[in-house]
Amino acid sequence: MSEEKKKNAIYIGKKGTMNYCLVVVTIFNKGEEECTIRARGRSISKAVDVAEISVRRFLPEIVEIADVVIGSEDLQNDDGQTKTVSTMDIVIKRK
Repeated sequence: MSEEKKKNAIYIGKKGTMNYCLVVVTIFNKGEEECTIRARGRSISKAVDVAEISVRRFLPEIVEIADVVIGSEDLQNDDGQTKTVSTMDIVIKRK
């Protein structure tokens, strides 16, 4: 991932959905052209909520969902076992 995309990446975790929506709005209010919402595992549904709320409610005339990339990662736990976890990147761009 390029440095520009890494700067505008939002990693979805345990915070509330509206916290992440505020970050998306802030990024576009600063004049940025795109933002990537990244999530894996159980946080994927929250990432979809953040993208939809941000695009449809807060910034409907300004941005649109440009791309959705799904994949998987292999993670190792403390026991040395490998676990496959789903990942999703949602790219939001200025219209």
